[in-house]
Amino acid sequence: MLQDLRAALGPQGCLTGADVPEAARSDASRTGHDLPLALLRPASVAEVSAALAICHRHGVAVVPQGGMTGLAGGAQPQTGQVALSLSRLAGVEEIDGEAMAMVVRAGTVLEVAQKAAEAAGFLLPVDLGARGSCQIGGNIATNAGGLRVLRDGMTRDNLLGIEAVLADGTVLSQMTRVVKNNTGYDLRHLFAGSEGTLGVITRAVIRLRPLPGPRGTVMAALPDFASVLRLLAMARSALPGLSAFEAMWRDYFTCSQSHLTHVVFADPPPFAVILEADEGPALEALLEAAFEEGVMTDALIAQSFAEARRFWAVREGLEMDAAMPGLINLDVSLTTGRLDDFARACRVALLARFPGAHVSFYGHVADSNVHVAVHVPGASDAEVHEVDAIAYGVVRDFGGSISAEHGIGTLKRDWLGYSRGPAELAAMRAIKAALDPKGLLNPGKVLPG
Repeated sequence: MLQDLRAALGPQGCLTGADVPEAARSDASRTGHDLPLALLRPASVAEVSAALAICHRHGVAVVPQGGMTGLAGGAQPQTGQVALSLSRLAGVEEIDGEAMAMVVRAGTVLEVAQKAAEAAGFLLPVDLGARGSCQIGGNIATNAGGLRVLRDGMTRDNLLGIEAVLADGTVLSQMTRVVKNNTGYDLRHLFAGSEGTLGVITRAVIRLRPLPGPRGTVMAALPDFASVLRLLAMARSALPGLSAFEAMWRDYFTCSQSHLTHVVFADPPPFAVILEADEGPALEALLEAAFEEGVMTDALIAQSFAEARRFWAVREGLEMDAAMPGLINLDVSLTTGRLDDFARACRVALLARFPGAHVSFYGHVADSNVHVAVHVPGASDAEVHEVDAIAYGVVRDFGGSISAEHGIGTLKRDWLGYSRGPAELAAMRAIKAALDPKGLLNPGKVLPG
């Protein structure tokens, strides 16, 4: 098999032994430990097809890999499996200004595609913190969310067309550029969020939007969650250009700010909100009305891009990861009005089991998505698993989703039944069996055993 793969992909397209980089073991969750039998690096759709056909013929499992920025263990191989990286299948093929669409290869880094769209006078709407290393194919495979879902939707909402290769090497191409396409089963939405279990995404057509005008960025202090909900309602009504509405509970804001060199609020409020919208009188009028109602107790308006980035640095909390090794970041979704009820119940449940743990909450409140940051010093794998079980148990009690935007992979697989019913799981297994009857594409991911 390896000889066939080397012949099909060339010496740079099939790495084995000591040539396989350590990075092929794990995504950003750092839970993968096994090097793959080989790391395949096809440089064309034809090479992806050939590689999958060879592996299919030999009955060897293939694990697709993008930028390896995922947090659910979805791109991690096991011993004896082959990893397939899309990094060499990269580049923007075309920007169609009339159709407002971009044709892009799966291995293209998101930020590269964003800059290409901007240079042509357009906005690529998908945006997330890992933009500098995540890849378009991985964004589609996990249906990535990110910072602008409030205005622009998830990745699948911005996907016009898709090309993917099935386990046996068959190429499915639905690279349409039209918005209206009502021609039966929608393959683009089938593959979006499938995490490489149905096929390997090779190319896509992404919907572009006009470049927005200058944005105003506000960091506001609020007294309670009811005020957060009220400010969100006011912003939705008053700001047609509202693009972000992010909330931080006090514990998270305090912790994140303490690891930065700058101070936004010296006295951390019960809730802090970052709000972004088009600059102009509407934004100023909203802030004035919110102060008059007592919804906000303080607000800072960024006077520069650098100051806006300082606001976002508190929300992104990257320094927390370095300061608290093993920090667990859970990503769940619940009805917006119950996010604080969930946070309270989840905090109580986690601290009852781990009294000395750090537990804090932040997230995309307007998108009904909250992240749970948990640090149990020196936690074993079993204790991390227990943290997951406790938090997802509360999610189930509240009727929420165990994954808002990070996917399922292996780390959430055992709890998928908390959010999807038996009939849904059976339908998923039927789709998997139809497209990958040998079960060779990313086995063990998403679906419980």
